[in-house]
Amino acid sequence: MGKLARSPWLLHYDGSSCNGCDIEVLDCLTPRYDLERFGIINTGDPFQADIFLITGGINSQSEQVVKQIYSQMPEPKVVVAVGICACTGGVFKECYNIKGGVDTVIPVDIYVPGCAARPESIIDGVVKAMELLRTKQEEFSRRKKEKKQA
Repeated sequence: MGKLARSPWLLHYDGSSCNGCDIEVLDCLTPRYDLERFGIINTGDPFQADIFLITGGINSQSEQVVKQIYSQMPEPKVVVAVGICACTGGVFKECYNIKGGVDTVIPVDIYVPGCAARPESIIDGVVKAMELLRTKQEEFSRRKKEKKQA
């Protein structure tokens, strides 16, 4: 993996999960798994976030919040759906109040399935998100240069 210009900032949001995946995400930040060793910085500010990590399915209450957070994040950005509920709606998919996975409202780049997703899988997904972010940043910079030259 190439170097990023700065540490990527990760924003975690719980769409409507049972909190199983949320607990595993938090476990990733503890010294046992230490996600921050990869340079990740956990933030609560969408204006500073590069990676949007979402757990839980999307319902009518969380839909607008997810769209708003996504729109507030600067380009380029990467979305990671963690857990089967965030990927597809999971066991709640057929429920009246669940719209489905995160990709029903915003584009998703990385899917991390599992119920609950294990910390090792989450870390793998975040590392893939970092690689994709680097690629998107390079493409973003290239397009910006081409736009200035035109």
